[in-house]
This record gives sequence, structure tokens and C-alpha cells, in this order.
Amino acid sequence: MALPTLTPEQRAQALEKAQQARKERSELLAGVKSGTLSVGDILARTDDIAKKTKVVQVLKALPGYGPAKAAALMEQAGIDDSRRVGGLGEQQRRKLLEAVSS
Repeated sequence: MALPTLTPEQRAQALEKAQQARKERSELLAGVKSGTLSVGDILARTDDIAKKTKVVQVLKALPGYGPAKAAALMEQAGIDDSRRVGGLGEQQRRKLLEAVSS
């Protein structure tokens, strides 16, 4: 399936939209890293930026969590590495919150 041909204006709009989304996601993760946002706050959000953020990125942003600790936590909670926040089920959310808070 071929990608649609975009006009230069449509291409510029798409690039600007992607850049804005990356900026907002970066600010979200910076809030987690600084401690102003918790994992519970992220899971409770309903906006697209939070929903489309990968769970592993949120965990890595937590102080004291690196790739190994985040991967172990994901495995413990039964969450796939490619899962995004919006795609988590209730049990996965509960397990993740329990694991982070303990």
C-alpha cells in the first residue's frame, strides 16, 4: 500500500504536528523525572500525549529506574515492551501502580 502524496503545505503541517507532540511528550516525561508527576497521574490522564507514550519510557523517567529495572518491572506486571499507556488494561494498571509504589 503506497503512502498518500502530500502537498508541501500538508507535509509542513504534519511535521509541525509531530514536533509539537514530541515536545509535549518530552515535557510529560520531564515532569515524571522531576517528581511533579507520578505514574498514577500519567495513568489517570486521558489526553492523546499520555495515551501514546510508551510505558517503558514513563518507567525509565522515574528517578532510580534505568532500562534493566524498568524491563523487570514491565515483566513483573505482565506488560509487553511495546505497550503504550492508553493500551493498558485495568489489571495491568493496578499491577504497575503496586510495583512502583512498593
